[in-house]
Amino acid sequence: MVEYPGGVRADGLPAALSDPARLRAVAATGLMDTGPEEVFDDLASLAARITGAGRAFVTLVDADRSFWKACAGVDLTDPADRQGPVLESYCPFVVGAAGEPFVVDDTAADPRTADHPATTPMHIGAWAGQPLLDTEGHVLGALCVIDIAPRTWSDADLANLATLARSVSAEINLRQALAASRQAQRRSAALAHSLQAGLLPAALRTVPGLQAAASYLPASRRDRTDIEVGGDFYDLFRTHGDNWAAVMGDVCGKGVQAAQVSSMARYTIRADAADTGSPADLLARLHTAMLAQNADRFLTCAYVGFHLTDAGASGTIALGGHPPALIRRTDGAVEQLGATGTVLGVIPDVELTDLPFTLGPGDVLLLYTDGAIEARPRPGTDPKDAGAVFGEDDLARALAATRGLDAAATVKQLAAVLEAQHGGWSSDDTALLALRIDPDGPNR
Repeated sequence: MVEYPGGVRADGLPAALSDPARLRAVAATGLMDTGPEEVFDDLASLAARITGAGRAFVTLVDADRSFWKACAGVDLTDPADRQGPVLESYCPFVVGAAGEPFVVDDTAADPRTADHPATTPMHIGAWAGQPLLDTEGHVLGALCVIDIAPRTWSDADLANLATLARSVSAEINLRQALAASRQAQRRSAALAHSLQAGLLPAALRTVPGLQAAASYLPASRRDRTDIEVGGDFYDLFRTHGDNWAAVMGDVCGKGVQAAQVSSMARYTIRADAADTGSPADLLARLHTAMLAQNADRFLTCAYVGFHLTDAGASGTIALGGHPPALIRRTDGAVEQLGATGTVLGVIPDVELTDLPFTLGPGDVLLLYTDGAIEARPRPGTDPKDAGAVFGEDDLARALAATRGLDAAATVKQLAAVLEAQHGGWSSDDTALLALRIDPDGPNR
């Protein structure tokens, strides 16, 4: 009986075959019971050719089976035909040897293999195998070569076989690392989606006499698993009594830090909104809070405070470096609203200005982030065919074209216009928030 460092199982095979950590490593390769692949076939063929052996195998071994991921010199393609009981394989010798090679020059004369159940049926005269290892050192199986007649494996044979085994192992480990990276990327994308959802209200607050609708489109990435949480946010909430606030903000940059600043800004605004009737004062408080927290990010923000009246709505807007709001009147005319002001969270002193406004029945107030006025063609598009970058005037014209539409339809049409401009590829996060006074007047 062969002695193994880890002992033997009841069937006399090495206990290492059943090691849970090793079995998890084998399963993690994702290669058991899979079809032929060129990279493994090439390495097996190279092993057979370099050593002059008639056959070569890339073999994975679990607790019960030996599976040939690649076989040179044997014409088998169906995975079901490329496996057998582990008792009928020499690979347990390699697994049990704790990472050392197993080499036999004459299987019939060697007491370890003379009576092995694979020796005669597989016409094994000489056998040499090098371990396939994962990054933790677990033995996944072996790269082996077989000659039908006894032979002496030279030092060069064994050195070349070891090099090729390392190449097989590297390919397996690279695939595992790539799979782990993709899984981590999927988790990161899921977290990004979750964080982004947390920055935006699940549903806009219902304000009697007012229609409200919003949309958010994250900047495009190569695929759905390559997504960073953005810094855009919006909100609609009651401040006190019959007074309401609408907010649109955009933190520079992406990632968790941008999300943290967005979250802080949103909740700071909500916390302070009831204490001041001045949007400019409120944004100044937010600016101070950002400086105190050393946010290391700047923020643009539009804050609108308003209340409904018998004639529509009356309010005040302040902009902290944010694009001006747009008002669409019932006749389709579009007006800019707000003095741009200073971005928040950068320099000690900021200039912020309150500007009053009124809305009549059917009028729409639109807040947006700069993704809506910087829509660019999809990369690779011929600029001659794609047209110019979508700008402020384009957005104003698009808003004018929504005359008569309610808030939800207005946002939907604007989003469609932007998508037509960038072909479904958004260069920046884009948020839209539309408030429309009911055409029949607010019902307070």
